[in-house]
Amino acid sequence: MATRPYVLLSAAVSVDGRLDDASAERLVLSGRPDLDRVDGERAAADAVLVGARTLRGDDPRLLVTSAQRRARRVAAGRPAHPLKVTVSGSGALSPHLAFWHCGDAKLVCTVDAALPRVRRTLGGLADVVSTGPTLDWPALLAELGRRGVARLLVEGGGTVHTQLLALDLADELHLAVAPLLVGQPGAPPFLSPAAYPGGPAARMRLLEARPVGDVVLLRYAPKERT
Repeated sequence: MATRPYVLLSAAVSVDGRLDDASAERLVLSGRPDLDRVDGERAAADAVLVGARTLRGDDPRLLVTSAQRRARRVAAGRPAHPLKVTVSGSGALSPHLAFWHCGDAKLVCTVDAALPRVRRTLGGLADVVSTGPTLDWPALLAELGRRGVARLLVEGGGTVHTQLLALDLADELHLAVAPLLVGQPGAPPFLSPAAYPGGPAARMRLLEARPVGDVVLLRYAPKERT
């Protein structure tokens, strides 16, 4: 039986816990040193995942930008870029997004009802699988394990982070806290209300806290709660 991948959640947030502001323009939270750190995490991953809302809103390329890191992956017998994965319950995915037209292999995980729509819309741009009648995260992770993914980097958005933490499926959390206060009611939060394991008093183990440029990186072990 395939082993589920190690799941690393990565997010940059403001001091008041927002992933972005409420404007149409993307708010840049991380500085260059932290973006380079994230690039290193991508280079270490077998797959990088974002939710469909993040894909539609930001159209991230999710590439390893460092030529040296790409060369090291290739020298090790790996693709230059990790597998790119998105998750969509509705199947509303545009084939014109840059996500599909750069990098190496792509995978869409959806549900039974949306499967025909996604395959029809994307054609041969990505492999498409269903996790069943509803989005089943354990089944999704098992599918990635069968595809040889040992380390999965999850880069958002808030709905995906919330679901994985609530289901106790995240092995590690990297939170880069930027010295900004968004203060806008429509700005997307890092996490939404959910029944998190252990309840409000359960404390995750802190693995590391260090400055990276002008942000502070906090690394937690979500499954290790007291």
